[in-house]
Amino acid sequence: MTAPLTAKKKAQERKERFATSSDIELKRQYEPEDVPSDTAGEIGEAGEYPYTRGVQPTMYRGRFWTMRQYAGYASAEESNARYRYLLDQGQTGLSVAFDLPTQIGYDADDPMALGEVGKVGVSISSIHDMARLFQDIPLDKVSTSMTINAPATVLLAMYIAVGKQQGFSADQLRGTVQNDILKEYIARGTYIFPPVPSLRLITDLFAYCKTDVPQWNTISISGYHIREAGCTAVQEVAFTLANGMAYVQAAIDAGLDVDDFAPQLSFFFNAHNQFLEEVAKFRAARKLWAVIMKERFGAKNPRSWQLKFHTQTGGSTLTAQQPENNIVRVALQALAAVMGGTQSLHTNSMDEALALPTQKAVQVALRTQQIIAHETGVADTVDPLAGSYVIESLTDEIVKRAEDYIRKIDDMGGALKAIEAGFINLEIQDAAYAYLKAVESGEQVIVGMNQFTVEGEIQPDLLRVNPAMEASQRAKLAEMRSKRDNAKVAELRGQLDTAAKGSENLMPLLVTCVENEVTLGEICHTLRGVFGEYRPNVSI
Repeated sequence: MTAPLTAKKKAQERKERFATSSDIELKRQYEPEDVPSDTAGEIGEAGEYPYTRGVQPTMYRGRFWTMRQYAGYASAEESNARYRYLLDQGQTGLSVAFDLPTQIGYDADDPMALGEVGKVGVSISSIHDMARLFQDIPLDKVSTSMTINAPATVLLAMYIAVGKQQGFSADQLRGTVQNDILKEYIARGTYIFPPVPSLRLITDLFAYCKTDVPQWNTISISGYHIREAGCTAVQEVAFTLANGMAYVQAAIDAGLDVDDFAPQLSFFFNAHNQFLEEVAKFRAARKLWAVIMKERFGAKNPRSWQLKFHTQTGGSTLTAQQPENNIVRVALQALAAVMGGTQSLHTNSMDEALALPTQKAVQVALRTQQIIAHETGVADTVDPLAGSYVIESLTDEIVKRAEDYIRKIDDMGGALKAIEAGFINLEIQDAAYAYLKAVESGEQVIVGMNQFTVEGEIQPDLLRVNPAMEASQRAKLAEMRSKRDNAKVAELRGQLDTAAKGSENLMPLLVTCVENEVTLGEICHTLRGVFGEYRPNVSI
């Protein structure tokens, strides 16, 4: 009887079929005839519709992508020190990570926050926390991205108020707020309110920023977290753009003209391990979004057709085993993002599969971007892999397969209906399960984890959040509550309750609330009383 093949032997015997994460079969060798007929000989120019080759005609010859390391932990003071360190090391933009209580609208002293304050990001409960977070960082000079969704309006209101404290008007502020609630229902789970009032908050922010914060990107429509949940590259493009279409339609339904808000939309994608597929994915997403905005929504402004995106290297690809291997993974993923034309990039740190990154690990991650920018030469020419038979073939195939998914979602009534029906979640779960089986069988090799392992690894020093920080945050809040004008706070919460029951834009009132020391949790609890809380359908 033949003994069963070991995982190692299976992996050593090269698989008979070669395919990408999206199950696109790869040929042994690509020829000119594999390039789609509408691409062969004429793939267009960077900076021109449909932007397959990039949204700017000079791309990185004009300036490099924004090097925006995602960071935040413990208190505002500790995160501020990390930000200033990164800026000193050559980072060109900030990206704020908030802790879980902040992400779901609880103050640091709320019983629901117990044990989670500052653990996976910075704790922000009041305007004073936000002011400490950006102390000595001039907000008119730096571009800031905030990864916040359900309470995005509140955190942006705090940022605007701190900008005023620093002497800057809202129209001088530059940055992005993630503000993407649909992917929270799909993949991430940090939602507060049901979909309809959530979409109202999003479109309120769109309308407010159009007039008051014109340099701000009002949403970062995020495929990153969908990919982290286990989807394929094609699914990442399709589900992200389907969500984007839902936001565009919601804004139009709210009375906004498409060209008034579409130039301020941005996207957020994952850079995963399969290098060629990832480069093609970014090119395909740009092309597909341009066609959607021009043909489906009738946008006239070329800036409305442009898919501008931030990229983060794949967190789910990092291993706790042999963490130094992650430096290589991150470098290759970052290179794919750059060759795919990203506008902004975060490179993960080698130790993030174990804990929040140490300062040393963050420095290495930033240096990875700087080496790509300054030493490799890949930024010296636009869309360097254009014309490659395999890249053009993959770009076209990803467009076609993503269009198939979008048609299915359209037939269901759009992204929200597809989410409510469980279609998108099930597709992601099936893809994640298939990948897990491939890893467990050894068909998919993960270096250092299921092959090429070593015994007795020495773990690196890890960053640990001081548990005393939570008590300190509670004490700061207690002191603020004892000194503020609590009658004014009660009055403003009453105004917010009334406004939420109506249809007026809530952003101006939210700015007034935070300026008068109404906390994040108090605002979100007031809105919970009007909007309710989202409860997903769960079945076994």
